[in-house]
Amino acid sequence: MSEGLVVCRYCRMPHPPDGPSCPSCGAALDVRQVVTRSGWIEQPPIQDMARIQFGQSRVQIEGKYVPVADFSLAGQEWIYFAHHALLWTDPSVRLSNTSLSGGWNRMLAGLPLIMLEARGPGHVALSGDRAGELIALPLMPGRHVWTREHRFLTATGNVTYTWEQSGIWYTTGSGDDRETHYPLGQFGDLFTAQQGPGLLLLHSPGNTFLRDLAPGETILVQPGALLYRDVSVQMHLHIEYPRGGQRFSWSGSFSQRNVWLRLIGPGRVAVSSVFHHTSSQAITRHSGATERRW
Repeated sequence: MSEGLVVCRYCRMPHPPDGPSCPSCGAALDVRQVVTRSGWIEQPPIQDMARIQFGQSRVQIEGKYVPVADFSLAGQEWIYFAHHALLWTDPSVRLSNTSLSGGWNRMLAGLPLIMLEARGPGHVALSGDRAGELIALPLMPGRHVWTREHRFLTATGNVTYTWEQSGIWYTTGSGDDRETHYPLGQFGDLFTAQQGPGLLLLHSPGNTFLRDLAPGETILVQPGALLYRDVSVQMHLHIEYPRGGQRFSWSGSFSQRNVWLRLIGPGRVAVSSVFHHTSSQAITRHSGATERRW
């Protein structure tokens, strides 16, 4: 690290010690790092009007409850995003449909997601359209990040995208009443920086907490809470049955259980305090998982 630089406690990127916020992720530099007793680090929200630099361009985060990412694109630098995130744009910004490797044939609320490119010069603003926080992830070349579906807001043009099946599922009911549940979503998004540093912005619908897992270290989290993880972190279902609880029987007895996501280090994971709860119905089948009685 160059002399006189410090490392951000949240994005782990080096930067000069002066200025109100980290120029790579927007985290305030004058806040005390908050670590819970269980070892989670609270990600501070990006302060109103904080600026993040990437290449010759920058993005300014505006607002607190429903923050807006206001991009100032220089030259031919560009970003891509889902069409529903577009808030406003300068006439000089060129907008076009994009075709990403791996495709983006995904649905949101029953409607197809259409991906757009915005190329400079000029300003373009994006919003997650709901309360929460914007999380900025600066990506060095070769770094891979997995994010849960529908948390993506935008990425710079040198960040490649693909997707994979989440592989986390379970079924309830039987026959015509059988239903398959995907507590992480059916897909996961994978982003990788190519040919220089890139920037990825996510929308987190709540407070965000980080944890760096050591090799072999495990943690159990609500599946719906996972926001992103390093691809080095492995995951699978973990099902626990309380002492005296009834497991599913084909006669239809109710099963008391907790469905967790087991995360195994090494690597960083992030969770959001807002999440979807799992079904309370009896589980009939599931993807690879550990099972344990209390």
